[in-house]
Amino acid sequence: MPHYRRFSDASVSEKMLDTMFLITIGLGYLFALTHMYFSHAGRDGEPGLSVKDVEIAYFGEGHQTRLGAALNGPMLVNLEKPEQKDIIIGWINAGKDEDEFNEKVAPILNNNCIMCHSAEAEMGLPHLTSYKDVLKLTHIDTGASIQSLVRVSHIHLFGIAFILFFVGRIFLLCEMSKTVKRVTVIIPFIAILLDITSWYVTKIIPGFSYVVVIAGALMGISLGMQIVVSMYQMWIYKPRTDAHTLSEDVMHQ
Repeated sequence: MPHYRRFSDASVSEKMLDTMFLITIGLGYLFALTHMYFSHAGRDGEPGLSVKDVEIAYFGEGHQTRLGAALNGPMLVNLEKPEQKDIIIGWINAGKDEDEFNEKVAPILNNNCIMCHSAEAEMGLPHLTSYKDVLKLTHIDTGASIQSLVRVSHIHLFGIAFILFFVGRIFLLCEMSKTVKRVTVIIPFIAILLDITSWYVTKIIPGFSYVVVIAGALMGISLGMQIVVSMYQMWIYKPRTDAHTLSEDVMHQ
């Protein structure tokens, strides 16, 4: 009967390669979480990241402009002084005069924002380089556009699918119940599909933002568990050699 490979069959070189891959993916995911925090935190006017912040990101604020919502949330940290936010929001509330924009608002945006919010930056963010560009963001915030969601969705699905596949392939070398193993490698795929689907639903039903948070947390926990358990079994865990373990080795997992 066939023998299915485990970490006990892997060479030190292979374990080193797998370990460095898992560490790099783990650090990358932590940076992704940090980026998500800075992108969404404070949208509701309160410090920190909340479900309400996620709701505003996808459904919109409803009573303030896109630019105002961004200045009250993630963009505030990019301004040199808090008073600059008041100048921009005051300009919006006063009627968005072009001369006043050129005199008061444009210098602030040029010094703090256009390094990311411009065509040259190629970051896919709204442009803030001209009066006409900024004027587009002074309407009531309706959340992320379908176009932006589609762009982010295809990037996430292609990129994260590869990450989950390779991490899962490494995790399959662990010695444990085949049922636990199967469930663990499938959960993050289901979670990311549910997470991305929830973005679109939240644009219609704001309360669905809870599903976005839960699905994202589920994917992160399952991915983290695979990384930690895999590295533990590679370098610390000592496999059993009793009859029960030997019989498990010839079962499909």
